[in-house]
Amino acid sequence: MKVYLMDLLPYGKHFDEFKAGRSIPYPLPGSYFDPKIAAQTYAQHFDIWAEMDALGFDGVGLNEHHTTPHGLQVSPNMMAAAAARQMKKLEFLMLGNLLPLHNPLRIAEEIAMVDCMSEGRILPGFARGVPREYRVYDVPMSESRARFDEALEIVRKAWTEDVFSYEGRFWKYKDISIWPRPYQQPHPPIFIPFTGSKETIELAGKHNFSAVMTMGHPGVTQDIIGHFSKKLAESGHKISSNQLCLFTDAYVAENSAAALREYGDYYLYFVQTLWHHGSEQTNAALGAAGYVASSSFDYIRPENQPFAQFDRAKIRLMNIPDVEARVKDGHLAFGSSKEVTERLISRAEAMGANRILLNLNLGALPYEMFLEQVRRFGREVLPKLQAHQVTRVPAAV
Repeated sequence: MKVYLMDLLPYGKHFDEFKAGRSIPYPLPGSYFDPKIAAQTYAQHFDIWAEMDALGFDGVGLNEHHTTPHGLQVSPNMMAAAAARQMKKLEFLMLGNLLPLHNPLRIAEEIAMVDCMSEGRILPGFARGVPREYRVYDVPMSESRARFDEALEIVRKAWTEDVFSYEGRFWKYKDISIWPRPYQQPHPPIFIPFTGSKETIELAGKHNFSAVMTMGHPGVTQDIIGHFSKKLAESGHKISSNQLCLFTDAYVAENSAAALREYGDYYLYFVQTLWHHGSEQTNAALGAAGYVASSSFDYIRPENQPFAQFDRAKIRLMNIPDVEARVKDGHLAFGSSKEVTERLISRAEAMGANRILLNLNLGALPYEMFLEQVRRFGREVLPKLQAHQVTRVPAAV
């Protein structure tokens, strides 16, 4: 398997004053921002990426968020460019550029540039973003899907056509040939994060893209993979375990009890407070805003429908007993290196994913703690995962 570590790159200071209420004010005024802490945060995370490179991790997962201490990577392209020459083997899995919010030609150019700088170590992912970002960029959420589809078509044309023109609803270009062009030909492999909406799955199936799936309810994940497999087949493609990447959580300690003692409070800071900053809309509100269609999840089997969408309100109410229950039922791979290895391999086999993307640092871990976790995982778990090969996709049609 290929193993990537997700780095949300949260602001390196906890806002303890907001933990009791489980809510950070939005917008969080700039008076809370300390540039020295931010500079240190970036430097420490680059140091950890260098350690990952030395330990043999396959790559680091990057993302894009705006106006929040939840994540300081406002541009995954800039992050990859800054790291590409320092890290010699590490791949950069971008999850991803938020296509509806930006000029897609600029995104195509930037990714091509950093793909050349890294000599082909860019794995670009494209996403739509959360409601907060649509407010920031003053883009109607009702246009999100149409903008995403149009922007993705423009990016692919820019990468693959010698000279291209395009006239769409949102963007128009005439006689364009980008320089530089991607190092990987005809273009870098495209990854699309799946949150369950069938429109995204069907687009990825049509174009034979790779998928990154959050490991939520197992039945829902199997339904997602089954639908993806069906749509791939309809377009003449066959699903491969190498195009499935499972996104899940892990933490290595002496045992699961020790993992909870060490990591539990940080995990709760993320799920109770950080993750929801400026993104507290209910699923019903997202539907009313035109971001999600009422039919987006109609392919999910009836018994799995209650688990098809994230329930932010429920997640926000989590406490330590809930985290303990998630560890016991296997949802969280927290425990000894043996337990974590076996759980991750079992989960990957069940879903047919030969790539795995892991959260080891939710809740803004201190630098020393994050570094030690990367080293422990790299020594005790990584070699066993990389030696394992997932070849079968059980949910494939």
